[in-house]
Amino acid sequence: MPIIYLSPSTQEFNPYITGAGSEEYFMNRIADEMEPYLRANTIRFQRNTPDMTAASSIAQANRGTYDLYLALHSNASGDGVTEGRVRGIIAFYYPTSRNGRRAATIFADNLKAIYPLPDRVTTRPTTALGEVRQPKAPSVLLEIGYHDNTADARWVQNNLRPIAENLVLSLTEYFGLPFITPITPRTGTVNTLRDPLNLRAKPNTSSAIVTTIPRGATVTVYGVYDGWYSVGYGETAGYVSAGFIVL
Repeated sequence: MPIIYLSPSTQEFNPYITGAGSEEYFMNRIADEMEPYLRANTIRFQRNTPDMTAASSIAQANRGTYDLYLALHSNASGDGVTEGRVRGIIAFYYPTSRNGRRAATIFADNLKAIYPLPDRVTTRPTTALGEVRQPKAPSVLLEIGYHDNTADARWVQNNLRPIAENLVLSLTEYFGLPFITPITPRTGTVNTLRDPLNLRAKPNTSSAIVTTIPRGATVTVYGVYDGWYSVGYGETAGYVSAGFIVL
């Protein structure tokens, strides 16, 4: 199953013009909202912590193996005035990374559906940003609005869950998974006659078997999709036929 490195900003020194918090605070709030969606969609993740830096986040990610490095930031116009005049969202990717560019395009296309100025949602190649240039995995750095612009700052503050949902929707598209809305997690017990239950990479019987789960074992159910449950079993995530799970 896919695994991402999730790197919300650690820049607590970038205040929102509204006075409601910082770049670090709101990007971590978005990451918090993403977590149940990631679990429901069987996307495993490692996340940095606010006491880290961009450099230590990259180093931690490069010690592991990830399918995508996703950095969450908000931008600043830097025009020297109190109220920034610039608005928009930018999805940065490394110029020679085909998968980075594909992911950035998916993020941008989906964010256009919820951002009030869709023509200002763009993608941009860069070699200047460490969180784009240095990760081993394909990487995308999202600048989600401008925190020195009141309209953008308020949009982020008031849309944490829709932004998080939209980002995970893009991740499912990137990884070729169906999008599943999370439910309140529930414990389920495998109820097969004799054989272990197949945990699959996708919710269909022709997809790869990730592992097998013995009869009587418990799983955590995070979502429901077309007769299947998205579940966690130990450190593994995948899909099981709902008919073999007793809640």
